[in-house]
Amino acid sequence: MTEQNKPFAITLDVGTSHLNKTGSWRSMKPLYVNRMPPCNKACPCGENIQGWLSLTEEENYKAAWELLTKDNPFPAIMGRVCYHPCENTCNRGELDLPVGINSVERFIGEQGLVNNWQFTAGKDTGKKVMIIGSGPAGLAAAYHLRLFGHQVTIFEASEKPGGMMRYGIPKYRLPREKLNAEIYRIEQMGVKFKFRQRIEDIDKTREEGNFDAALICIGAQKSNHIKFEGESSIQVLDALKVLRDTEQEMRNQLIGRVVVYGGGNSAMDVARTAVRMGAQDVVVVSRYEQDNMSAHPFEIKEALEEGTSILSLRSIKAINGNQITLELLKASEEYYSGKSRVVETGEHETIEADVVVLAIGQLVDAEILNKNPQINVENNT
Repeated sequence: MTEQNKPFAITLDVGTSHLNKTGSWRSMKPLYVNRMPPCNKACPCGENIQGWLSLTEEENYKAAWELLTKDNPFPAIMGRVCYHPCENTCNRGELDLPVGINSVERFIGEQGLVNNWQFTAGKDTGKKVMIIGSGPAGLAAAYHLRLFGHQVTIFEASEKPGGMMRYGIPKYRLPREKLNAEIYRIEQMGVKFKFRQRIEDIDKTREEGNFDAALICIGAQKSNHIKFEGESSIQVLDALKVLRDTEQEMRNQLIGRVVVYGGGNSAMDVARTAVRMGAQDVVVVSRYEQDNMSAHPFEIKEALEEGTSILSLRSIKAINGNQITLELLKASEEYYSGKSRVVETGEHETIEADVVVLAIGQLVDAEILNKNPQINVENNT
């Protein structure tokens, strides 16, 4: 603690202190420490949550929107799909319930769309930046770069922008008109898009376009895959492809009895999509207990309410046509301390399925990075 920050004494009459027997603390001025509110600290975007909540309370919605979008240009989107870690740390939760921050953010985002509030690009700097990928990272980067006045071109391998917001989040969670509107607002800042453009050589593209810098925002769009004995005897799909095909209105493959292997949010998305696509029966098989699955509790709750079944503490061991052999697992003694997740029991059971969907995590497709030796890639990060 520096001398300037130390508490200091207020000059009082010594006799008063002696008479009231308060001692020196009676004349000490309290030190106020300016710290970041826990909701702000927990926000991945670093939003000034307490600031725009206060403006919203005053019904100054445009000012709230302007303050919120200084950090996050997608309030209508994030107000629907963000898992709001801010609410988990909200001080109000110590008294009764946390403030519904996510709901207020959604409301402010809707105000922005209804009133057609727009962003204003900064004064042109003459600098040009190429961005690879139009997912949330690429679009947010483009937004901030335009605020600085830099010219931005986004190269996207798909036919539409949005990345995992479009191809990984189902429509029932994120209506496409909201997604398109908030992306369009960024495009209106002067951001250029080049679709169906898969970049192979970053330096070559940068030099040909006279770009001053390149930013890679390719995301984790490669599914993990594990092999099972006999998996060729049944249709085995990966979750990301299922969600992408559904977005592109490809042929429905989620028919009959669908087994989804995994316990995360993607597994819940696939299961709930399968229900909406008319699957006869949908079962999620998870290696972990339901209370310890990585999917958020409200996602699990809504999946169950919609008719999905969950078989916890089980793993797929083998596939023989429509017969799926599961091994029963149990939580080890160190399970809750995090040292060991689950252990095999040697016991098995069989369920039936027409389709198996693997939702066991995602990776970054590092192919573009490996083709550009100037970028150092370690452990696929």
